[in-house]
Amino acid sequence: MNECYYDKRMDFFYNRTKTDTADEWRGPQLIGVLCFGTFFCLFIFISNSLVIAAVVKNKRFHFPFYYLLANLAAADFFAGIAYVFLMFNTGPVSKTLTVNRWFLRQGLLDTSLTASLVNLLVIAVERHMSIMRMKIHSNLTKKRVTFLIISIWAIAIFMGAVPTLGWNCLCDITVCSSLAPIYSRSYLVFWSVLNLVVFFIMVVVYIRIYMYVQRKTNVLSSHTSGSISRRRTPVKLMKTVMTVLGAFVVCWTPGLVVLLLDGLNCTDCGIQHVKRWFLLLALLNSVMNPIIYSYKDDEMWATMKRMICCSSEDRSQERRSSRIPSTVLCRSTDISGHYIEDGIIQGTICGKGDLGDKGNS
Repeated sequence: MNECYYDKRMDFFYNRTKTDTADEWRGPQLIGVLCFGTFFCLFIFISNSLVIAAVVKNKRFHFPFYYLLANLAAADFFAGIAYVFLMFNTGPVSKTLTVNRWFLRQGLLDTSLTASLVNLLVIAVERHMSIMRMKIHSNLTKKRVTFLIISIWAIAIFMGAVPTLGWNCLCDITVCSSLAPIYSRSYLVFWSVLNLVVFFIMVVVYIRIYMYVQRKTNVLSSHTSGSISRRRTPVKLMKTVMTVLGAFVVCWTPGLVVLLLDGLNCTDCGIQHVKRWFLLLALLNSVMNPIIYSYKDDEMWATMKRMICCSSEDRSQERRSSRIPSTVLCRSTDISGHYIEDGIIQGTICGKGDLGDKGNS
């Protein structure tokens, strides 16, 4: 019967696989990586929070597609949490971790990847349902969208916990991988191949849907008198999703290929030298998505800009109001009326975009 090593610290497994974690992360290089990671994690938190808030605030986004897009932003937000946890538990610290803490570190990353992947798959289904009926949005009810979102996170958490539940090499260290010293090589092969196959399927599906939308739009444009912007809306949504999918595939594929090579026990592939750079590339994916949303969707960018503008001007108004002595406010109705008028004008400026939206609708 094989001996199990649940009580060992990670230095036992790193030393056995001859993985050096200390020499690569010292001095200026370690500080540079931490600063780089901190900056991008802060950007991930702020930008994806704005995306979620925009979907909640703007009633034009209260449709299944945008709910799923907000959930994708939530997955990127979760990825930021996973990267922060990784930053404080990597490098020389890796060898001091317990087995359970190392499982948690990797499980957070796996969960964030799965959440994004499954979410993109659900968006593909939602787009297919709406495009086949030549509608901008599908007929999914809020209850069904909520069920889908809960299912996405349930699948993501389960996939992130699979190694912890038993698919590891703690009881058979001869099959341990190099990049993930307590993951079995068979699991890495399964994990990487599964994700790469799903990548390929989604790319094919999205290309077919986009070609169908483009063809139908061209046919309908010559027979209908509807507005050009309305006819182009399905195409614009598909372009946004395809850009997000393309960025996701480009950022994650190199890392998955490296994991696959490690699972196949490729000792001459030099995977240890590129693992950090491919991890940073995966981090960039969560940075790029909010930029893509705002660049490709004018309404999303306008909503985010209005929230930032009104928030900053509200704080400015509060500071101005706090400087007015209470005695002056009591004695001078003219002055108080002046500040009230300023407040009305301020509210008008902040709500200007909303009134414009209502007028356009």
